Amino acid sequence: MRVFLAGASGVIGQRLVPLLVAAGHTVGAMTRSPGKRALLANLGAEPIVCDVFDRAALIEAVRDFTPDVILNELTDLPDDAGSLRDYALSNARIRTEGNQNLLEAARQSGCLRFLAQSVAWQLADPAGAAAVADLERAVLAANGVVLRYGQFYGPGTYFQDEVPARPRVHIDHAAERTVQLLRAPSGVVVID
Repeated sequence: MRVFLAGASGVIGQRLVPLLVAAGHTVGAMTRSPGKRALLANLGAEPIVCDVFDRAALIEAVRDFTPDVILNELTDLPDDAGSLRDYALSNARIRTEGNQNLLEAARQSGCLRFLAQSVAWQLADPAGAAAVADLERAVLAANGVVLRYGQFYGPGTYFQDEVPARPRVHIDHAAERTVQLLRAPSGVVVID
């Protein structure tokens, strides 16, 4: 399968790329950072530098790649968990506008498979909770799959040295399950 992975340079994206390649998939690894091209190429992907908020460029990038499936693993989160509140609006925007742009790119490219990252817990921030609900409604309306992940823990996550409260999932297990779900029927899947 040809997998267009949005958010490929993120904490789960960097684990997904080698697993997808090892499973025989061709991966178009989207990042907005030109400096991450070499990293993604070294993981075995075809790097695609594109900003999810540049709708026209995104549609063109997806069309050019001709994916069988689009995997939305985009977030806009800080490296330091203490700064999460500062990123609430930008993360909500990526879940709403960014996700809508990816869904439109899927429609215009004829890609019928769409999976998107969500969360398995209730967000306290009203804007964040509304953005998650919007993302899930849009993905399900497009016959896609909502991946509700528990809190990630393990190397590279906010919980590198401790295990968070439930729902939770080790980052490597989350990536493994995601690869297994590429052909899942439309619906919500909790990964914890």
